[in-house]
Amino acid sequence: MKIRNSLKALMTRHRANKLVRRRGRVYIINKVDKRYKARQG
Repeated sequence: MKIRNSLKALMTRHRANKLVRRRGRVYIINKVDKRYKARQG
C-alpha cells in the first residue's frame, strides 16, 4: 500500500479505483487490481 499526501493523481491511474473514507483516513481501493491500494497521510 502506498502512503501519499495527495491521492488525486493516483485516482486516475485505473478506472476501477474507488475513494473510500474509513476511520478518518482516505483510501483508494481497487477490487480488480490490488496493487493500486493507497492511503492518504
